[in-house]
Amino acid sequence: MSIYAKLTQLNITLPPVAAPAAAYVPFVQTGKLVFLSGHLAKKDGKVWVGQFGKNISIEDGKAAARAIAIDLMGTLHAAVGDLNRIKRIVKLMSLVNSTGDFTEQHLVTNGASELFGEVFGDKGAHARSAFGVAQIPLGACVEIELIAEVE
Repeated sequence: MSIYAKLTQLNITLPPVAAPAAAYVPFVQTGKLVFLSGHLAKKDGKVWVGQFGKNISIEDGKAAARAIAIDLMGTLHAAVGDLNRIKRIVKLMSLVNSTGDFTEQHLVTNGASELFGEVFGDKGAHARSAFGVAQIPLGACVEIELIAEVE
């Protein structure tokens, strides 16, 4: 099944690439690797604000990470022209806005990891880091960046 057929089956529409909010580009390709800049969690078109351990649940965090994964796929599509060219989702790095005693960053990040597995199958299995951080730009609850390999 093509990646786009799978997205349709999951009722996912890829968004356009968001304009950078600072001095960076949304993606860079070097050789067969594509590096995507960090994407902030959004809900209803606005930054999804919150801090884990204080005012947002793990389930909401998983939903936020899943939403980021959809945005990342939109950017990846723009970067490579056809998601069927993806050989592998290589790595995710997830920054989770957390209080000092919150230790479930990995569960929040699963929202993105699980969706990449659903969409890309074995090609979606990736290395990953999930960090708790004191703050993310604009108070976002999660930020995720991605590295992918193209054929």
